[in-house]
Amino acid sequence: MEKRFADLRSEGRAGLLPFITAGDPDLATSAAILKSLPGAGADVIELGMPFSDPMADGPAVQASSQRSLKAGTKLRDVLSMVGEFRKSDQATPIVLMGYFNPIYSYGVEPFIADAVAAGVDGLIIVDLPPEEDADFCIPAITAGLHFIRLAAPTTDKNRLPQVLANTSGFLYYVSITGITGTASPDMDAVSTQVARLRNSTDLPIAVGFGIKTPAQAEVVAGFADGVAVGSAIVNEIAANLDAKGKAKKGLVEKVSTLVQGLADGVRAAATSTRRAS
Repeated sequence: MEKRFADLRSEGRAGLLPFITAGDPDLATSAAILKSLPGAGADVIELGMPFSDPMADGPAVQASSQRSLKAGTKLRDVLSMVGEFRKSDQATPIVLMGYFNPIYSYGVEPFIADAVAAGVDGLIIVDLPPEEDADFCIPAITAGLHFIRLAAPTTDKNRLPQVLANTSGFLYYVSITGITGTASPDMDAVSTQVARLRNSTDLPIAVGFGIKTPAQAEVVAGFADGVAVGSAIVNEIAANLDAKGKAKKGLVEKVSTLVQGLADGVRAAATSTRRAS
């Protein structure tokens, strides 16, 4: 993770962090999508762990979790998918994103050990506050996993130090209040908030929630270190399913094309900055 963001800094650009849900619409198809992402321009990959009650996610990501669970995806399958990915790609960081309940059911110690063995780089567990760090965050960090936290427009100066206390890898700034994929961010307000966060941390700052187009990705890449996109990608997956929920021919290629467009937008921000200077 550190090397990837250091490389991005040396290149003078932000990174693209696409999100997919593991097992959506089935394990084989999502594994193929995962494998295609680095070639399409992904710098860090967020891989969703499907859960039946993803309270921070909007309709698109909720639906992707439901499709995955319907296909029979288990948390062990998610870790196996990462392990298979690592056979051909040791460089692209993978962050597992989701909720604590499946991890608790799996067992905290076995999950951490298996995640490290599979090649997971970091975790975003959206429903674990800093007050619960001793139960999962600290053991995960001790094992070598980055623990990435969310900051939001409502995270004030009193709460921020607690959010940052055991955060590593990068800080994920939620650009809107509410759930994923339901509104577009006010870019001026997001830029102001990112600048505020930089006064409190040296961690790279990625911005997500509500970013759907290459144009939006370009704007965010002009002031953030990373641009996270999820709902637009899972919507593309949903748009390429047949009436039975099975993947249509060309689904992987269409998702790859979408991600490439987002990556081009992110990279365009660096080009614009160089031209301006």
